[in-house]
Amino acid sequence: MPDAQAPRLLCVEVYESRPLSYVTEDAAALLTELARRAVFVPTTTRTREQYGRIRLPGPAPRYAICANGGHLLVDGVSDPEWSAAVAARLEEKCAPLAEVRERMVAAADPAWLLKERVAEDLFAYLVVDRALLPPGWVKELGEWADGLGWSVSLQGRKVYAVPKPLTKGAAVEEVARRTGAARTLGAGDSLLDADLLHVVDRGWRPGHGELADAGWTAPGVTVLAERGVLAGEAVLRGFLSEV
Repeated sequence: MPDAQAPRLLCVEVYESRPLSYVTEDAAALLTELARRAVFVPTTTRTREQYGRIRLPGPAPRYAICANGGHLLVDGVSDPEWSAAVAARLEEKCAPLAEVRERMVAAADPAWLLKERVAEDLFAYLVVDRALLPPGWVKELGEWADGLGWSVSLQGRKVYAVPKPLTKGAAVEEVARRTGAARTLGAGDSLLDADLLHVVDRGWRPGHGELADAGWTAPGVTVLAERGVLAGEAVLRGFLSEV
């Protein structure tokens, strides 16, 4: 949009002394109201350390979900019972992380591999130069990983390898059980949000992100035209209309 029409923004994340992430001022007010009327649960693929940089408006959420469902935070502390249950499920149903990470790194070309990381000892990802990433590379790795109980996806500049049982949706269902919630609402824009949008009673998908690029939708999911920070406002208005 023209600069003169841009919404006023509130910074909610600082990284290495620089502002990084934002919401609109209107979204900040909506989020504060939502937290007053419902159980608001931030849900992210971020590690706990990365999530810890976020300072959202309103009261601190009682629950938060990090590491794609690998950690359930209760008052800011990872719930040990949930973490143990996740670890047992992954050990039973998936090949070891070390095996998948080794294959990912060995198959990558230094010409386009920028970084490789392990998140919370749960999943791995590569940061790549997408313009140089060979067509079919992600698909080939995904076909190999599928037989080991892992999924592979390309999201922005990152190639993720994530155990199939490691899902945000499972953690959301656990929070709903603990809180006695009769109805759940959710929103997401990445491929790793698809299972969450299948689990909740009503979902919203912004007009940006990998799900939008793929034309993804599902029953009970509202497809928004809004993109970026304005999609955040639209999602929050949708939530408030339901609670």
